[in-house]
Amino acid sequence: MTPRMNSINEHLPVYSLDNFSSNERKSQQFQVEVFDAKRHFSVRYPHRHDFFEVLYLLKGSGFHVIDGNRYEIKPPCVFFMSPGQAHKIEFSHDIEGYIFIFTADFYLANRSNQNSLIEFPFFYNLKQDNPPLLLEQQSDISFLEGLFKRSIGELESNETNRLDMLRSLLDLILTTCSSRYRTSENMSGKGKGHILVKKFYHLVEENNHKNLSLKEYAALLAVTPNHLTQTVKILTGKTSSQIIKAKQILEIKRLLVHTNLSVAEIAHQLHFEDQSYFTKFFKRESGFSPLQYRNGAASR
Repeated sequence: MTPRMNSINEHLPVYSLDNFSSNERKSQQFQVEVFDAKRHFSVRYPHRHDFFEVLYLLKGSGFHVIDGNRYEIKPPCVFFMSPGQAHKIEFSHDIEGYIFIFTADFYLANRSNQNSLIEFPFFYNLKQDNPPLLLEQQSDISFLEGLFKRSIGELESNETNRLDMLRSLLDLILTTCSSRYRTSENMSGKGKGHILVKKFYHLVEENNHKNLSLKEYAALLAVTPNHLTQTVKILTGKTSSQIIKAKQILEIKRLLVHTNLSVAEIAHQLHFEDQSYFTKFFKRESGFSPLQYRNGAASR
């Protein structure tokens, strides 16, 4: 089937979780299944989606591009995606693995710590990159594969407690991956500042098409702009404004390369009131005018 698309913009697809579920499971907040070249739906790349994703690959090759960062597929490996991120995956015909997609509401149901999901180092990574987890130990490879297989089995069962079982299996998948995922974030602690920055990243992913100001983001987080900027600077080495601008530039580049929208239409879609300012903003931040960037990308 061809998935229905939500619309932050109609030219860069945004897929919801129900696009990836069979008709009898449309109301679910999760899906777990085999990932291979014969999957039951087609999608347009690049695209975004509004759910979390864990992609465990056991065979095949190719590349996975997430928010402009290009990663080689080297199985066995695990990729992680957060809501709002744009990605494109190019894989060989023999690709083989599993995929678990889910909403925050599904994972966080009945949890007292509502920050527990974004505390994992691979979701809304502080460095804003998404390197895959490369598995080296056969015991880890087999253990994770068993968890995915058991999840698929639970999904197809009619047991009354299957949702609790699936949440537990998902948590075990995420916790196992987190314990093997080597980033500086593992060592940085999980204090209030750490969570504030991750929530800020989440909001930027959700709202970068709205052209919100730093003051508006700070208000959404119930902190002052100065406190937000200082916290972000300490933990990432960048200011809040730099992160907002970088995400805006990335989005503009996507629309220039992957759509036929005019410069004026892109400016309007991203809530820039003045096209002249939009053009100056992009050139100042990227070194190219919008048309120069579009033409250069087309020639590459």
